[in-house]
Amino acid sequence: MTVRLHRSGRGRVLTRDLTVFVRQGCHLCTDMLQELEYLKSELDFRYSVRDVDEAPELARVYGDRVPVLAADATELCCYFLDADRLREYLLSI
Repeated sequence: MTVRLHRSGRGRVLTRDLTVFVRQGCHLCTDMLQELEYLKSELDFRYSVRDVDEAPELARVYGDRVPVLAADATELCCYFLDADRLREYLLSI
């Protein structure tokens, strides 16, 4: 798969690579990851998972606000997957 990158009107690089910030034992995190797996082939994106407790700076930034789905510095949704927002983002790049 070729990942397309381009700059938005504000100079940000937009990508189809997403990051999910999670915490072990979080049922909302598990739910979001399952939903992303379901949508991955339909919407053609990749994601990586980062445990916020593995890095003090992530734990400070996110605290109990997990899961968070992000594309670079753009937060797409928090707590629950917003499939419409994800589609909107992916269609914009």
